[in-house]
Amino acid sequence: MTKPIIIITGATAGIGKALSFAFAKENCHLGLCARTLSDLEELEKAIREERADIDIHIQTVDVSDKSAITAFAEAIQKKWGRVDVLINNAGIFLPGSLLEEPDGHFEQTMETNMYSAYHMTRAFYPLLQKEGEKKHIFNMCSIASITAYPNGGTYAISKWAMLGFNNCLRSELKDSPIRVTALLPGATWSRSWEGAELPENRLMKAEDIAQMVLAAWKLPANATVEEIVIRPQKGDL
Repeated sequence: MTKPIIIITGATAGIGKALSFAFAKENCHLGLCARTLSDLEELEKAIREERADIDIHIQTVDVSDKSAITAFAEAIQKKWGRVDVLINNAGIFLPGSLLEEPDGHFEQTMETNMYSAYHMTRAFYPLLQKEGEKKHIFNMCSIASITAYPNGGTYAISKWAMLGFNNCLRSELKDSPIRVTALLPGATWSRSWEGAELPENRLMKAEDIAQMVLAAWKLPANATVEEIVIRPQKGDL
């Protein structure tokens, strides 16, 4: 049986990195993108130390740049000719109030968190339609997709939009073999929390989110987890 081909954006940190290792352990080929080549090379080396029998394609991609997304899809088309799972994970958080944040924060956040998923999904849709098993699109939303976020309004708006995109996509694809799932994690350890003086168990681990993604992906083809809402046991911060 051919190995599944998994595309992960924002693959070198946090949940994206955990997803990369999780799918590697599932004997999947990986198409990984991020902004920094050295981070991608370091990740590829670490994965290959655990799984030398899978194929890995790494590519620097600024997901806010549509042309870079197109180039990434073209490279995957040339290498494998199909895709089984697309994980729209890349995103940024720029703190600030809606009325006082620096000019351009809103546009940058929307382009990175929302427009990227739209363009990435459209670019990879033809490859997702190719023959294969367990076709799936995962969209990284957030608890902020359903809750107003003080001092992070622009981020919350982008994630509300992401959830809306996910739900519309789910509706459009429900008669196809491609499943669509929204991921709504609460506070999860990542670079954004570096230096935070919090107990280790106050936030979730990125690996916990990755395991939930795997569980949804492994379901029989006639069942779809539409949303995964997962919070720290003690609730939101």
